[in-house]
Amino acid sequence: MERIFAMPVSRVYPLYVDKVERKGRTKADVDEVTRWLTGFSQDEIDAHLAADTTFRDFFAAARLNPHATLITGVICGVKVQEIDDPLMQRIRYLDKLVDEVAKGKAMEKILRS
Repeated sequence: MERIFAMPVSRVYPLYVDKVERKGRTKADVDEVTRWLTGFSQDEIDAHLAADTTFRDFFAAARLNPHATLITGVICGVKVQEIDDPLMQRIRYLDKLVDEVAKGKAMEKILRS
């Protein structure tokens, strides 16, 4: 897990964008779910990506959405709601949101509106 925690978000973010674009969605959709989850503005996200902020520091600075606990389901064979490590759970929350975008789910459902 330490390797993931120390990984720059900027290394994974383009993979998120590629994944959703292959399914007909956009970078703007990835940015929207990231803003919703983290509480960051777009400028803050862009600054973190430019600074090669690690996942550890990225989520330490985030103001996690209070509805993030409503994110459920399986990612990488593990139920996100059952992940014990808080940082890993936040990373997997983001993974799950991106997966939902890629699957074409309606944004209001993704954002637990």
